Amino acid sequence: MAHHKMSLWKKIRNIFAPPSASDEKRSLHKVQDLIGYQFHDESLLQMGLTHRSYSYATGSTASNERLEFLGDSVLGLVIAEQLYRDHPNMHEGELTKTKALLVNESTLADISKDIELNQYVRLAREEDRSGGRERPSIISDAFESIIAAVFLDGGIKAAREVVLRLIYTRKEDIVSDSSRRNFKGEFLELIQARGEGFPRYDVVSEEGPDHEKVFTVDVYIGAEKVGTGSGSTKKEAEQKAASVALEQYLQRSDQT
Repeated sequence: MAHHKMSLWKKIRNIFAPPSASDEKRSLHKVQDLIGYQFHDESLLQMGLTHRSYSYATGSTASNERLEFLGDSVLGLVIAEQLYRDHPNMHEGELTKTKALLVNESTLADISKDIELNQYVRLAREEDRSGGRERPSIISDAFESIIAAVFLDGGIKAAREVVLRLIYTRKEDIVSDSSRRNFKGEFLELIQARGEGFPRYDVVSEEGPDHEKVFTVDVYIGAEKVGTGSGSTKKEAEQKAASVALEQYLQRSDQT
């Protein structure tokens, strides 16, 4: 009986114990195999995999938030450069749209799941149990953080090789998948690139009973209305309005 209690206690302790150093080492090696890059300083990779929930829970290590900030820019630069080189006849608006598709949250999260990178993100147990390992925002941020870690460890050449291998080789499939389109994000990038400030979305009507609401949204640049969209949610209506506005702006670019 005493032996049974000891065994049960050992199982419980193992469930709540932090990963051992050897487990951490194996995880880091596995991630390096997944992304095709071997780190000189594995602590950079470890930080890249560390979500803030894990950092707060353990109080022992920095999270990947600062790396995510850097990785976003590195990723954008590499993709923008490759698109510029590969598509000399593509207009600015189309380049912006394609880049947005390749670097958005949905794309990065799907690639992370595809190569099983999300399985190695360091999460607090509560975050893990609540589905954090499948949450696009968490795993896409980790992806960007790892790109930054590669950049800091091996420079822009190393980061470029990883980005092109993991993302750019999937370009045709990503671009042809319309479900990935984030029209609001694409339109924002285009407007900012043109130095025209920020789009403004106004709900102009809300009709129907609660279970069948229809929202209509106008999008403005300054005082000019540039698109209108309707949908069952404000978010859907905004996306449709942005889609209309984006199409109009791209047509203007093609005509100039």
